[in-house]
Amino acid sequence: MIELVTEFWWVLVAALLIGVVVAWLLFANRRTRVETLRTGDVLDDGAAPAQRNQALIDRPAPPTAPVPQAAPAPAAAAQPAATGGDDLSRIKGVGPKLVALLHSLGVTRFDQIAGWTDADIARIDAQLGNFSGRIERDSWVEQAGYLARGDSAGFESRFGKG
Repeated sequence: MIELVTEFWWVLVAALLIGVVVAWLLFANRRTRVETLRTGDVLDDGAAPAQRNQALIDRPAPPTAPVPQAAPAPAAAAQPAATGGDDLSRIKGVGPKLVALLHSLGVTRFDQIAGWTDADIARIDAQLGNFSGRIERDSWVEQAGYLARGDSAGFESRFGKG
């Protein structure tokens, strides 16, 4: 091994020099560029500080009349009485927002939901927005079937007590 090193030392030195040059070319020119953030207000572009918010300063103050306390939200059972439908919030996964949305779509009774076909589910589901997919995921049709028949025991055994 020593004979090889003594005979080809110049090759080893050349390889070392080439490695140093390549490393310098790759890494020496890479400098991190640091930009300082602008300390001025972004609203200062061409406007004097007193002028830039003048519209906000001159705006009339909002009325200071006391805001009446909202009555507590009525129980979910009270809402169907006003609309003449069933209490859709008894279906697991249907909260007050979904009840209001379903009412706006004309769905107010369990037997309507229990009778939905795949086409009806697709049509209603497309109108549920953020609640899309809940009909099948929460088995609304099956739950509504139990509730439309008045089978509370079957509903509770299958979906739990409300």
